[in-house]
Amino acid sequence: MSPHRTPSAAELEQRRIIGINAETVTHGASTDFPGHYYGEDHSFSIEEFKRNLSIEVHHNTPHDLSFSLVGVDASIANALRRILISEIETLAIETVFVEDNTSVIHDEVLSHRLGLIPFKGGKEGLRDFLKEYKKPGPGEDPFATSFDWNTVSLSLNVECTYNQDAEEGETDLDMLHNNRSVYARDIVFAPNGRQAEYFSGENAIAPVNPDILIAKLRPGQRIAVEMHMHKGVGSDHAKFSPVATASYRLMPVINILRPILGDDAKKFQKCFPEGVIGLEKVTRKEAAQVGSGYENHEGEDKAVVKDAMKDTVSRECLRHAEFEGKVKLGRKRDHFIFGIESTGQWDSDELFLESIRVLKKKCLAMERQVVFMAR
Repeated sequence: MSPHRTPSAAELEQRRIIGINAETVTHGASTDFPGHYYGEDHSFSIEEFKRNLSIEVHHNTPHDLSFSLVGVDASIANALRRILISEIETLAIETVFVEDNTSVIHDEVLSHRLGLIPFKGGKEGLRDFLKEYKKPGPGEDPFATSFDWNTVSLSLNVECTYNQDAEEGETDLDMLHNNRSVYARDIVFAPNGRQAEYFSGENAIAPVNPDILIAKLRPGQRIAVEMHMHKGVGSDHAKFSPVATASYRLMPVINILRPILGDDAKKFQKCFPEGVIGLEKVTRKEAAQVGSGYENHEGEDKAVVKDAMKDTVSRECLRHAEFEGKVKLGRKRDHFIFGIESTGQWDSDELFLESIRVLKKKCLAMERQVVFMAR
């Protein structure tokens, strides 16, 4: 067996790269575990983990968050993604009591549409006051387990009528009819018990988007329903998912191995999304360096990597013969670019922090199981 030598910084960096070739993907498996590399200690160290871990926020609004999570395994990143989608509690309409529905929409379809409307409210009440709802057993009073701390009451009562003040000859149906369209803004929140302490004024429970269209009515048609909202998680039903989407992708790597100049540089730029590849002029100093590939090309355009994060790794540049051997594509296996789009009940950055809290809770539960089994 050959003697072991300490890997160089370049070799360690190369281990982080997944190779993207014209028709294949290489080095996709993780290698940072004990025993994979002879003579190297890859046992888990919390201090090493802290040194390698970093988070960089690229864009942050209440409904949209983009950030880089660096230094974790794919299993951790995917656990956070799955928690974001299916394991963070939110409030949604669960039960609809139909008093009158003479619209063209069936009761069950109307109930489904109402359930998918995202709502917002006071963060303290949503997080701390409202608790999980337990359904009553068979034969029990359906309201036996409904309290102010687990059930929110809403109502919707809209009837379409003729507009007696419409001008003669008017053809616009919106002017001829009153309440022709039923919107989310027509839903009324009725606080019960202590709910008024947490959900009043600007903190009142209301649709995130008041302009969501629920139904269209004609004169004589009416929708009158009462609704109960409860807390739930996305694994029970998609309406409880706090995100429109939560996804990640690996950080692209674009290495230009040999100079790409002139018209080839412009063609190379068009192989990538806008902003990924830039064009710069070859300087006199570069043109004077023997063996650089820029000799006698002073002033010509050269292709440079401007922002690899914007790349979608389409591999278009690998389909052209003039770029063969001049570029190497890859992805960093431990650099995850996350995108979180909140439906509005939670701010997007709060959702990420909540997903970490849920993951921590799972780890503590697993630790207790392991300790118990070891006894």
